[in-house]
Amino acid sequence: MTRGSRKVAVVGVSLSDCGRIDDATPYALHAQAARRALADAGLGRDLVDGFASAGLGTLAPVEVAEYLGLRPTWVDSTSVGGSTWEVMAAHAADAIAAGHANAVLLVYGSTARADIRAGRRTGDLSFGARGPLQFEVPYGHTLIAKYAMAARRHMLEHGTTIEQLAEVAVQARANAALNPDAMFRDPVTVDDVLSGPMIADPFTKLHCCIRSDGGAAVLLAAEECVRDCRTAPVWVLGTGEHVSHAAMSEWPDFTVSPAAVSGRLAFERAGVRPAEMDFAQIYDAFTYMTLVTLEDLGFCAKGEGGAFVEKGRLRVEGGELPVNTDGGGLSAQHPGMRGLFLLVEAVRQLRGEAGARQVHASDGELPRLGVASGTGGWFCSSGTVVLGRD
Repeated sequence: MTRGSRKVAVVGVSLSDCGRIDDATPYALHAQAARRALADAGLGRDLVDGFASAGLGTLAPVEVAEYLGLRPTWVDSTSVGGSTWEVMAAHAADAIAAGHANAVLLVYGSTARADIRAGRRTGDLSFGARGPLQFEVPYGHTLIAKYAMAARRHMLEHGTTIEQLAEVAVQARANAALNPDAMFRDPVTVDDVLSGPMIADPFTKLHCCIRSDGGAAVLLAAEECVRDCRTAPVWVLGTGEHVSHAAMSEWPDFTVSPAAVSGRLAFERAGVRPAEMDFAQIYDAFTYMTLVTLEDLGFCAKGEGGAFVEKGRLRVEGGELPVNTDGGGLSAQHPGMRGLFLLVEAVRQLRGEAGARQVHASDGELPRLGVASGTGGWFCSSGTVVLGRD
């Protein structure tokens, strides 16, 4: 990082049990992920003086920190949807670089799937009908419909086809087949995607993310803490964040996501180019999110995302730019907010711990650079983090 005097690394990552978890509370998943991340780093919780959490209660960092037995002196409860965790990672890295904390733990856990099966309410994804959204919600303008509208606009302006969008789901499933912890691993075809039940035109079921339970944790620390860790550090090289809109009427261009700004900032601050990335972890609640984010991060020009995702380019096996190497939210897991899972997978790839789904650089060595980019709301917010290893 260049915004403080200390370098910052991710030193511990972990997932809780994920998928179908019917006998755990969200707090238990937070705790399980946190314990595993600390064990991964080889550090004790007494060294954690910073804590960030969101998505559970109105006092998330206070309540969860208490449950975990932590008393942090730096906290963050930023909540901007699915990009929350990339934004929190940026804030934590800045705090560590400036000396306001030494080790910051980011934790998330959700029983979204179990809650639905048990008939429990899991929150209003429309965020109610207050403020500017009061003009959209009464007309049934759902979250999925907003993404579908954006996809239709891209198809209209740039000739993107439904088959190209389906390719994103097909390749995500191919990557998930290499991940023993992915919720869905059986291969699917473009025809399978296109013939599924319609959810919101043009999205059929397989264009949409799965619903799972699960949690994740990421531990960031100052460079002087690295020598005490059991894992190789993965350095935070650059970050960017941006918010765009809440009401769809205030979104200037449905074909441009806020990743166009957060990505540019992250790459500039890291001093690297998109073309140097060995992989990308991208929030994929819907297939269109992957396609347009690839454009906005600079992996291809605006309007060329459809052609870019063809011919297996996103696959771990044989792909030019492996994307969502664990299977993503479309096939691996999606427990409500998936941004923290992107960071976990990116770190595992850079440390060479991804097993059958391990990505390699063009020279056959382990990857050196990767990017994780989260999106929140209905393209309302974006956070991008560029990571690298020694």
